[in-house]
Amino acid sequence: MEHATILVSEYLLTMNRRPTQATQGNGQRASAYDRQASLIAAAASLFAAKGFNGTTTKAIAKAAHVSEALVFKHFPTKRTLYAAILAEKVTVNELIEPLEDAAKKHDDHLVFTIIASYRIRPGVDSTFLRLLLFSALEGHELSEMFFGKHLKVFYDHLAAYIHTRIEDGAFRPVDPLLAARAFIGVVVHHRLLHEIFGVPLHQSHEDTVAAYVDLFLTGLIKRPDDRGTVGEKTR
Repeated sequence: MEHATILVSEYLLTMNRRPTQATQGNGQRASAYDRQASLIAAAASLFAAKGFNGTTTKAIAKAAHVSEALVFKHFPTKRTLYAAILAEKVTVNELIEPLEDAAKKHDDHLVFTIIASYRIRPGVDSTFLRLLLFSALEGHELSEMFFGKHLKVFYDHLAAYIHTRIEDGAFRPVDPLLAARAFIGVVVHHRLLHEIFGVPLHQSHEDTVAAYVDLFLTGLIKRPDDRGTVGEKTR
């Protein structure tokens, strides 16, 4: 995990420098930053289609229309390149602030809608989901970083919010983590159906999100006959 974090940090430092321009084989000027972006895009597509183990640096170079030596110049190893893809595609931080604002207002509907809409929306990139699945199946060390930045952050925030609302008396006394996983599971299953298996949507993304949120919150709203705490026997 620490190794993967170092890889991402090194990549971000490289990207932030925006190196000087150099001439490509076709005579056009392209910066090292643009080359890195091109390599990341090509590698992401290949990793998503063939996995980390099934993708070679030679194939990445061919897809990016550069030499294999140039791939190694920017990314010494496939793991460095894979970490760069994660740094490029993990944009969860942009979601945290509006999520925390909605949580402070105890706006249940908005909290769940923000989380669901983050991945159920028009034009969502299925590459990321494929990378996530491959990283888990192949079991390489970057899968832990992938999980932590892409899924666990949602579990943690949502479970904490559900716990707070249970204490407020607004939600039923359920296990907060299981409830959070259940809702995220709905979103992930939706993505598997439509992004991986190609099942067509039968209604808009907005209506789909609204339906999921309504169904889930209806199951969380405290009923008058609910008593006791989680695991307590009913007398």
